[in-house]
Amino acid sequence: MDLEQRLTALERRLTALEGADPPSTSTPPAPPTPPGDPAQAEPRADLWALDGFREQLADAGPEAADGGVLFTGTVALPTGARYEWQYGELTERLVEADWSPRAEVFAALGHPVRLRLLREVLSGSSTAAELSELEGLGTTGQIYHHLRQLAGAGWLHTTGRGRYEVPATRVVPLLVAVTLAGSP
Repeated sequence: MDLEQRLTALERRLTALEGADPPSTSTPPAPPTPPGDPAQAEPRADLWALDGFREQLADAGPEAADGGVLFTGTVALPTGARYEWQYGELTERLVEADWSPRAEVFAALGHPVRLRLLREVLSGSSTAAELSELEGLGTTGQIYHHLRQLAGAGWLHTTGRGRYEVPATRVVPLLVAVTLAGSP
């Protein structure tokens, strides 16, 4: 893509951003893209991130012909920590990959106490002692069991002195997973 095309694309995205309404929690999904080149799909102001991703896929060449997925987020937590993160993967790589090693990562999220522990850690409770003072999480032994499960799956790690945190590379994916679980 030459400089003029890139500048035109950037101006289009900037115009879309400036004219876009604030994100809604109930934005309807985009209609399916008609068969053909996804890079040729009609731009929509409400799908500015998707339009940018389509451009990246078009620049990636034939290996990106089947499209891909993109996760992105900018997050400010109650603790004051800020995270900006994005990750994209090609559809072909995802579909052809062995998904079974990912089961443990999903399984760790499959318990209400573990989900609450993650929420509490994101909100600032970072030690087992602080977490054990909260109602409804169980005994200290049960809390440690759940913390080990979360750490083993990569959702938590220790930062020393018994403090837990959600790794920076997992904050946005965790919030994406929670969002997906609550979406219609």
